[in-house]
Amino acid sequence: MCRDMTGPKAFVVGWPIAHSRSPLIHGTWLKQLGLPGSYEKIAVPPEDFPAFVAGLRAAGFAGGNVTIPHKQTAAALCGKLTATAQRLGAVNTLWFEGDVLVGDNTDGAGFLGALDQEAPDWDKRRRDLAIVLGAGGAARAVADALLTRGFGRLIIANRTLDRADALVRQIRDARCEASGFLGAQAALPRADLLVNTTSAGMLGQPPLDFAVDDLPEHAVVDDIVYVPRVTPLLRAASARGLRTVGGLGMLLHQAAPGFEHWFGMRPKVTPELRAIVEADIAGERR
Repeated sequence: MCRDMTGPKAFVVGWPIAHSRSPLIHGTWLKQLGLPGSYEKIAVPPEDFPAFVAGLRAAGFAGGNVTIPHKQTAAALCGKLTATAQRLGAVNTLWFEGDVLVGDNTDGAGFLGALDQEAPDWDKRRRDLAIVLGAGGAARAVADALLTRGFGRLIIANRTLDRADALVRQIRDARCEASGFLGAQAALPRADLLVNTTSAGMLGQPPLDFAVDDLPEHAVVDDIVYVPRVTPLLRAASARGLRTVGGLGMLLHQAAPGFEHWFGMRPKVTPELRAIVEADIAGERR
């Protein structure tokens, strides 16, 4: 649990939840801003999650974060959803408006926030084509964010083409098309942005088998994996002189909107916060 109990209470809930760094992030912001309040992680199995949500008000919570495997169930339990949460059918941030439980999905906003901060003006030059690798929940949030930012065309690429097709059908936007990795590889010379949303390259996972040699010089490469901080994909892109963005920024930026709802101030993603979280990750790996 982070900070004291004299202010608003917030949480992150999941199953499992021990790995979550949300308490460190929000606890750091509470300390930096000098705000009273607390943030804790709570492990709740799927069968108990509806009862947990029903008891939030009685437990004194102002709101909280939701992670795997509860995001879709949380959306169904909210009295009100933001437009983004409605499109995605999944919620990662909860708060109360009066007695109404409101749900939002800030993953896409976190993704864009990291790009805007770490690769300034990345979208000012061209927004013709983005390639998104993967077809899970993260890919859906990233694709939604890129469509709202005005990309003209998105390729959703997955090793299993059926999954990419299913995601494109869910998104229901004519700018999206499904592809296998070979098709995405062939489209690289025309791409302005490449995003990896798969677990490939994550610590303990095999590296992503996807070459960046054919990307144009202005392209940006984003990998939402944040352990390790520099994945093999990002290392290959940097070796070519391309701008890169890692996954830690997305983790930090997606947390800020919830903090503002619960504690009343909008926090900033600072180099100090990043260093604190990076040190925690490095300590866990030793």
